[in-house]
Amino acid sequence: MSKKMVCLNQKGFTLIELISVMIIMGVVASVSIQKFDVVSDTAGERALHLGIKELNIRESLTWSNIKISADGYSNDDDLWNVLLPHLNLGDKYSWSLGPDKSAGGTLHFNSSSIALNRQASTETSAGKWLP
Repeated sequence: MSKKMVCLNQKGFTLIELISVMIIMGVVASVSIQKFDVVSDTAGERALHLGIKELNIRESLTWSNIKISADGYSNDDDLWNVLLPHLNLGDKYSWSLGPDKSAGGTLHFNSSSIALNRQASTETSAGKWLP
């Protein structure tokens, strides 16, 4: 007859198992945090580019409305005065306009920002906002 050695305390995990699980969880957490930072940075950049598109659409719409009005287009300064109150893109966007306000400035979205130059409107085309 052979005797079987039976451990009476076989409940729970060994120290090595616990440490290896903690190491794996640490690696997964560090990778996911880095991925989250990249995603949030990309979202800010995308929001800025969408803001630029919105500015260009508003510029074109304002220019078109002035162009078809009874007075017609006279100069870029008149267009800028009509356009300026409509440049608010929302609560998370803000502006830092340069000394010559109609030449551009810096558009901010949360912690991201981008410097913009404004190409003036002419008799034949609406102005454009360019990064």
